[in-house]
Amino acid sequence: MLADPLISVLGPDPTHRNCVLNGNAFQQDAIQSFNGWQYACFYSSLPGASEPLYIHLSRRKLSQGSWETFAFDDYPQTTDDGHNTIQLGICPGDGTIHLSYDHHCDIIRYRHSQAKVAQSPESFTWSASLFTPHLSRLPGLGEEHDELFSYVTYPRFVQLDSSLLFSFRTGKAGLGDDHVALYSARDGPFAYEVLGANLEGVRNNPYIHGLDHRGGRLHATWVYRGFVLYDGWDDPLDTKHKQQRGPNSAENNHDICYAYSDDGGRSWRNGAGELVARLDRGESVRPDSEGIVAFDIPKGSGLSNQESQAVDHEGGVHVLNRDNVDGEQKWKHYYRSPDGDWTQRALPHVQGVQGGKRGRLAVSKKDDLYLILPDNTVPTLTILKASKATAYSAYELVWQQDGFPPTEPLVDTTRLNYDDVLSVFTRSGNAAGLDSTTRVNVVVLDFKV
Repeated sequence: MLADPLISVLGPDPTHRNCVLNGNAFQQDAIQSFNGWQYACFYSSLPGASEPLYIHLSRRKLSQGSWETFAFDDYPQTTDDGHNTIQLGICPGDGTIHLSYDHHCDIIRYRHSQAKVAQSPESFTWSASLFTPHLSRLPGLGEEHDELFSYVTYPRFVQLDSSLLFSFRTGKAGLGDDHVALYSARDGPFAYEVLGANLEGVRNNPYIHGLDHRGGRLHATWVYRGFVLYDGWDDPLDTKHKQQRGPNSAENNHDICYAYSDDGGRSWRNGAGELVARLDRGESVRPDSEGIVAFDIPKGSGLSNQESQAVDHEGGVHVLNRDNVDGEQKWKHYYRSPDGDWTQRALPHVQGVQGGKRGRLAVSKKDDLYLILPDNTVPTLTILKASKATAYSAYELVWQQDGFPPTEPLVDTTRLNYDDVLSVFTRSGNAAGLDSTTRVNVVVLDFKV
């Protein structure tokens, strides 16, 4: 069993909202460590008010430093939509910190810090003045890219050696593509380069579980969501697709797919190593690309979108999702071994409710797999462990506790990889002795594994 964690409070969560903004599965790195410091981003209001919400950015020196937090009070967030989260990225090459936020089919919203802020954190006083103002265009890109970045959803950042990859969806639910752009550290002006559409939807759209770069290889797994026509779907002013469970909902998800890139997302290969797309030729991985389907799972099976992905040090790929097993919904661990063989196993100790809150995967320094799983009906958080020694075939219950409102937990995968500390970003109603009936906080749980 894991010992109970150290708990630190980032700030109050806006529980008056209908939708959760702090803790959604598609926030790939809302908490991330770099160069001995840890960073986290969340929405909260300013003292004495419930609205509007503002982006708050925190940092602390590891291992047990106190959090420093400031708010970007130049950009109020007012849309009650769980898609409109904050994403955090750190470029290793120049130490810039990047934020993209408040998107659901919206023009790009973005800002970045000065160079070296994450490389020499003690040299900088922590404040919003380190960052650019709110931007509606990525640095270095001209107006010829404005249309591409006018309808952004699900942005995420991925470290690629010294560079930073930016991924985002265009289009609406069930009818969109995934694109990638590259930020390269350099001595000159800050600048991005658009690489192209890595995953193209054809009367559907891909929902990626994650993008992970390990050992020079970029791994992607995803499900497709088929598009169902509805009245007004082609109206440019249509907003039905922005509903939490809009016309094209998760019941239309199908298949688990896999592809990888050995050149930072510029070209993609299927699981057999066959080239299926070169972005510099205008190609994309398409639903009919040969050899991309790992598991053929039909619509209506309860398959979730964007649940979780992790890659171990040997190149094994782990996916968390849920499926129908003999008429019962169960969470499953889908695993691609370094040899390319896929297996799937239903998880014990928990129930993967159809449409329920999504969980998280993370790999430790010793290559053990941790599965952090919320409950959709009661405030319980569960952690399972699948050890490398068992070839990830057995799942041990290592921690379970109440007091955590249904939230999709996030993990500092970098810290777990280097320090064997599992830092979980979630919401808590009883952290630091707080009364769960009066306040919910955004918290970080630190488990020594």
